[in-house]
Amino acid sequence: MKLYEVIFEIEKKIGEIEKYEQQALAADFWNNREAAQEVMQKINSRKTKVEKWQRLNKKASYIEEILVLSEEEDDLQFLEDVQNELANLEKELNDLEFERMLDDPDDHLNAILTIHPGAGGTESQDWAQMLMRMYLRWIERKDFKSQILDYQAGEEAGIKNVTIEVTGSYAFGYLRAEIGVHRLVRISPFDANKRRHTSFASVFVYPEVDNEIEITVNANDLRVDTYRSSGAGGQHVNKTDSAVRITHLPTGIVVQCQSERSQRMNRDNAMKILISRLYQKKKEEERQKLQELEDTKKEIAWGSQIRSYVFHPYNLVKDHRTKVETSNTQDVMDGNIDQFIHAFLMKKI
Repeated sequence: MKLYEVIFEIEKKIGEIEKYEQQALAADFWNNREAAQEVMQKINSRKTKVEKWQRLNKKASYIEEILVLSEEEDDLQFLEDVQNELANLEKELNDLEFERMLDDPDDHLNAILTIHPGAGGTESQDWAQMLMRMYLRWIERKDFKSQILDYQAGEEAGIKNVTIEVTGSYAFGYLRAEIGVHRLVRISPFDANKRRHTSFASVFVYPEVDNEIEITVNANDLRVDTYRSSGAGGQHVNKTDSAVRITHLPTGIVVQCQSERSQRMNRDNAMKILISRLYQKKKEEERQKLQELEDTKKEIAWGSQIRSYVFHPYNLVKDHRTKVETSNTQDVMDGNIDQFIHAFLMKKI
C-alpha cells in the first residue's frame, strides 16, 4: 500500500464521517429507524479505521523522532528496540491494508459458524470434528473468543454438527472465506484394512446481528420444543428437558441449542441463532432482488469443494479457488489458515 493511497483513503473516510454525521443531526433522522441504524453503523466502522490509522501514524512519528535523536547523539542503544517497533508497525500496517478488503457492511460483525458432516457416517463425522478443532485453534490465534452454542456428538466418533459463536473484530469478514465444502483424503483410522477414504464436510457462516439491528420475530410464528440433551454436561443435563429447538413457521428455519444446563439460556442462544439466520435470509433476498450472480447457498452444494486436505499418499492442502497450497498439513490443522483466507479475499477485490 503506497502512503499517498492511505492518506487519500483516510481523508475520504473522514469526509464520509462528516457527511453521515450531518445526516444524523436532521430532526427526522430517527423516523426511519432502520435507515438511521445503517448510517450509525457506517459512521462507527469508518471511525474505527480512521482511529487505527491515526494511532499508527503517531507510532511512526515517534519511531522517526527516536531515529533522528539516535543519529544526532550517535547513540545506537535504542536501535534494537526501534527495529522491533518497526517490525510491529509493518505488521499492523499490513493488517490495516487487509481490512481495506473487508468493506461489506456485515464484515465487521461477529460470526456464527456451523459445520456439518457429509454422507459417510463415522468418517465424515470425524472429519467435521477435525475441522471444528482447526477453527477453534484459528480463533485462538486471532485472539478472538468462541462459544459452542450447539454440539451433537457422533454415535461412534466425531460430530453430527456444531454451531460456534465467534466474537472478534471482523470475525464474519474473515470467516466468510471458509464457506463451502471441505474435502479430506486419508487412510481411515476406522478401516481395519487401512484403505484410503474421502470425506466431506460443509462449513457455513452467518453474521451475528448487532443488538441495535432490529429483526422482528412474532411469538405466534414460533414453535418451541424442549427435549432431553444428549450432549456432554453430566447427569443434570441428561435428567432435564433443557435442550431447546425453535422452528420459525413462516420460513421453515429450525435452530436448536443444548449446550447449557438452563433451558432459558438454551432458548436465548437458540433465539440468537434464529435472528442471525433471519437476518442472513433478509440479506440474501436483497441480493436476489439486485440479481447478483453469487449465491452463497450454491457454494456449499456437495461436489463443489473449496479446499482439499490430502494426508495420503502425500501431504497437501490446496484451495481450489485461489490455487494456494501447502504441504504442511499439520500446521493447517493447527489453525494456520490465514494464507487461504487472505488469498481468497484478495481475489474477491
